[in-house]
Amino acid sequence: MSVPKIVLYYCFTPLADPDAIRLWQRDLCESLGLKGRILISPHGINGTVGGELADVKRYVRKTREYAPFKGMDIKWSEGTGDDFPRLSVRVRDELVSFGAPGELMVDEHGVVGGGTHLSPEQLHDLVAEKEVTFFDGRNAFEAQIGRFKDAVVPDVATTRDFVAELDSGRYDHLKDEPVVTYCTGGIRCEVLSSLMVQRGFREVYQLDGGIVRYGEKYGDAGLWEGSLYVFDQRKAVQFTDAAATVGRCHRCDTPTSRMENCRDLSCRTQLVVCDAHADETACAEHPLPDSVR
Repeated sequence: MSVPKIVLYYCFTPLADPDAIRLWQRDLCESLGLKGRILISPHGINGTVGGELADVKRYVRKTREYAPFKGMDIKWSEGTGDDFPRLSVRVRDELVSFGAPGELMVDEHGVVGGGTHLSPEQLHDLVAEKEVTFFDGRNAFEAQIGRFKDAVVPDVATTRDFVAELDSGRYDHLKDEPVVTYCTGGIRCEVLSSLMVQRGFREVYQLDGGIVRYGEKYGDAGLWEGSLYVFDQRKAVQFTDAAATVGRCHRCDTPTSRMENCRDLSCRTQLVVCDAHADETACAEHPLPDSVR
């Protein structure tokens, strides 16, 4: 029986020859028939790939045989068998494009000078002990369908906007307060929390394993509200059938968790849309014709 699976992972570790890692990972995935997206940099590796269960297991086992990746955290989820259109394996200056590769320091233990890692259980202990501010480390559109309760959601369209956002002074009032950063799988917060520490935020935490790991532990019975946006054909996932619907259709304000691309093929804007208006997604730069409005 076909059992498609998806794995999400990252590992911050110094890599002397990223291109050699790229060739190895490309050949490994192709030999196993896996598709997905893998990024490699001098700071490590970040990927999400999918395929048949046996093939994905073999991929994980072979990747962990490389000593720097031995302890790499792997997050598993259900796939559909058609979650990625192709395989992409690339080398970049940054694993996450914050536009600040010179600010990130990495050693064999991971990111140097980042926030304090919290397990989902430790997060709950912290919230019970003191008042904290949740700080969303994702693009603002992702938070439209799901976020931690009362979280600060910076108005960023891409990860590259975070540096200017932090330097703007808008969040200086949080520099003496406990701040918990979170993102999908944890990787963006590895970098974001270190950037915040370097800018004078004194008590910075990061949710270890991100929203994915938190949802595995608490489902919809904890502090998370809504659906989780994912960067594959699924667009959004829910942890349980009890997931709240916090998104609102950009056309009619109907509660929905559906995300679709702008109808203009040249546009990468993601919009919240209900089923009735799924074919009428249009951003401000590419409005619908008058006949459709």
